[in-house]
Amino acid sequence: MKALIGLLLLVFGHGVSSVHHSMQYFLTGSSGLTAFPEFVVVGMVDGVQMLHYDSVSKRVVPKQDWMERYTRDHPDYLEGQTGIFQDSQQAFKANIGIAKQRFNQTGGAHINQRMYGCEWDDDDDSTDGYDQYGYDGEDFLSFDLEHLTWVAPRQQAVTTKRRWDEDRAQNFEFKNYYTKQCVDWLKKYLAYGKSTLQRTERPRVSLLQRSPSSPVVCHATGFYPDRVVVFWRRDGQELHEQVDPGEVLPNHDGTFQVSVDLNLTAVPQEDWGRYECVVQLRGIEDISTPLDPALIRTNWGKSGLTIPIIIGLLVLLLTAAAVVGVLLYKKRNASDQRHKPVGSDTSSENTEGQNPAPEAQPLTTG
Repeated sequence: MKALIGLLLLVFGHGVSSVHHSMQYFLTGSSGLTAFPEFVVVGMVDGVQMLHYDSVSKRVVPKQDWMERYTRDHPDYLEGQTGIFQDSQQAFKANIGIAKQRFNQTGGAHINQRMYGCEWDDDDDSTDGYDQYGYDGEDFLSFDLEHLTWVAPRQQAVTTKRRWDEDRAQNFEFKNYYTKQCVDWLKKYLAYGKSTLQRTERPRVSLLQRSPSSPVVCHATGFYPDRVVVFWRRDGQELHEQVDPGEVLPNHDGTFQVSVDLNLTAVPQEDWGRYECVVQLRGIEDISTPLDPALIRTNWGKSGLTIPIIIGLLVLLLTAAAVVGVLLYKKRNASDQRHKPVGSDTSSENTEGQNPAPEAQPLTTG
């Protein structure tokens, strides 16, 4: 289920003049998964995890320094959020039981998920919100913010949809939450996390190529926020053909990276000077890198190790591995003769998780 598997991806045009901020929660209830908590909540602001709750600890834990400052300034926050998620935990447990009845399921592993949140454009002050449920890897219910109704893509969700559609007052409350209250919470968090969430870090741009016949990769890394635009131009015009855009991925330090490939199979090298890679990030001037062979980092032709040396090293490594293997084999055989096993019993349980179904009304949180 694409909407519930990962974070929402916000797509922006060139000239990133405005920034969309987001707050979202991922709630996951499960049954039949012994290695996974029965209930987990992850709260995020602008793609950064801010809090965590699970059924093992039964408490909300702030995940950022600025969230810890917020909780110190608001002493009742953690207790209030913990109470909300404890109630949600019980609702999710009941929901899985109801969903199993509707799908005629008895045992096995099952997952009930909910994803909800809001978005805010700090340029035009527009807002949006969403609330989606899933069960065992499929969409189950979603809230239509415009019409104040619930969408049921599966027959088993129709009963819940009809009942929730009838509660117009509750649905008005949801719309108010997603378009106003949720945005107010988002703005509070952004204010506390301003130095982190609203910072701008300039990307480092490199041109990479694996082999002479491989595409040339424009790789931008170390940038923040993740709303970056990277594209190739020829003679000042943006290219759509020959280009394979990549996905923005997180780095271990909280920054992001992205790669955009350019296929030059049919382009003679004397025409490479017509091409350039452009990186756009709000708050900095455009970074333009010309397609100059001298700037391309490669895995070929620039290594200090010749082929014979590499082969020699591989032979030495294989020989050493073989010697170590023989010694370990002899040692293990000797050990086996001294300590014969009485017996062993191993078992493994292969459980496959999926997603949710609600029966209780959704619970809103800050």
